[in-house]
Amino acid sequence: MAAPLDMEPPALSLELLPTDPLLLILSFLDYRDLMSCCYLNRRLNQLSSHDPLWKRHCKKYWLISDEEKSQRNQSWKAIFISTYSDLGRYIRYYATLKKAWDDLEKYLGQRCPRMIGSLKESVREEDLDAVEGQIGCKLPDDYRCSFRIHNGQKLVVPGLMGSMALSNHYRSEDLLDIDTAAGGFQHRLGLKQCLPLTFCIHTGLSQYMALESVEGRNKYEIFYQCPDQMARNPSAIDMFITGTSYLEWFTSYVNKVVTGGYPIIRDQIFRYVHDKECVATTGDITVSVSTSFLPELSSVHPPHYFFTYRIRIEMSKDALPEKACQLDSRYWRITNAKGDVEEVQGPGVVGEFPIITPGRVYEYTSCTTFSTTSGYMEGYYTFHCLYYKDKFFNVTIPRFHMVCPTFKVSTARMVSGDEYAVDEDEDSTDTDEYEDRRRVLDIPAPSGRCPRHT
Repeated sequence: MAAPLDMEPPALSLELLPTDPLLLILSFLDYRDLMSCCYLNRRLNQLSSHDPLWKRHCKKYWLISDEEKSQRNQSWKAIFISTYSDLGRYIRYYATLKKAWDDLEKYLGQRCPRMIGSLKESVREEDLDAVEGQIGCKLPDDYRCSFRIHNGQKLVVPGLMGSMALSNHYRSEDLLDIDTAAGGFQHRLGLKQCLPLTFCIHTGLSQYMALESVEGRNKYEIFYQCPDQMARNPSAIDMFITGTSYLEWFTSYVNKVVTGGYPIIRDQIFRYVHDKECVATTGDITVSVSTSFLPELSSVHPPHYFFTYRIRIEMSKDALPEKACQLDSRYWRITNAKGDVEEVQGPGVVGEFPIITPGRVYEYTSCTTFSTTSGYMEGYYTFHCLYYKDKFFNVTIPRFHMVCPTFKVSTARMVSGDEYAVDEDEDSTDTDEYEDRRRVLDIPAPSGRCPRHT
């Protein structure tokens, strides 16, 4: 007998669906919803425990590989639950930070194995809780998560967080372990409630993370301290900002390293930034430039911004042998942010007169300072041919810009109302004249010295 036309069809229920489409629906659920399905009824409990469903979450949140899974001899669901019970607090950060650490270890393991050997094993949750009790401040979860993977490094050279070298100045920053960082936690005015993240044993330079929003800093902001040399208040400390959170600060640094943004020189990471457009080719010779800002030799008050640049001069390997030449002199045109121009000419580069032959590369490091927060340089080298000694020619140096990072002025200066006069017209030139100019400006010599040359 046919059913009446006005009879309502039976209500559709998920549990009435066949297994395959139901599993497909469950595969789109997040781990929280998938776990909730386990408590709805017996069938959904069985289907929600389907192991391939948890494989995706293990790979997404914990980066568990098939090889690691086979070594554990557990189901994907069991692995997810056991890992969550230990690291669930950090589920927002763990995969990003773990990948950054894995990428860094893989990259440096092939190029700087000694640096990888300085890394420390992870710390326990109770160790991080103990540090919070010791310093009286909460640590951000992204910072804690990173130390559940690696507890920083030993105080060694070279440091994991990058190096910089000039003829009379050397810096190499270590990533501090949790106990050393806690020992350097600041209570004094100017750096109140700031935790050091890095440390250079040559210069004493550190990058700090603000654990509270005090003294004009944002919570979890990362910065280099820069004492105000013109304030009457010794707690007046300006800041060069390097990050807005630990996650952003660490992962952006790692990305620059593993993508080749920072060069590896003599088993060290040098924090030179290369603009791909800072390249100029004249005939068979190519000149490229990379730059770096040195906070430890810079100040906001008085305005003195110190930059170093690394220049690479290369002759094409396909050039004819008679194209061999020698550098005689340099010419620089230096322009600051106000448009003031200074021209500099001099023999050679850093006291040398390099000979360039087909396929040969010559690199050197020099430096300059500005009284404005940015500026640029450009110029040319004059060469003479070795085979035709009376033939001279110029090789273009591409324009390269130097910009100091964002900085904040100390609130102590604002409160005390210090006033001063600043002459912003004084600009330094390249390194051959820098030492004499430094004496005129009465800028203290760098505290960290090491007989290393780039």
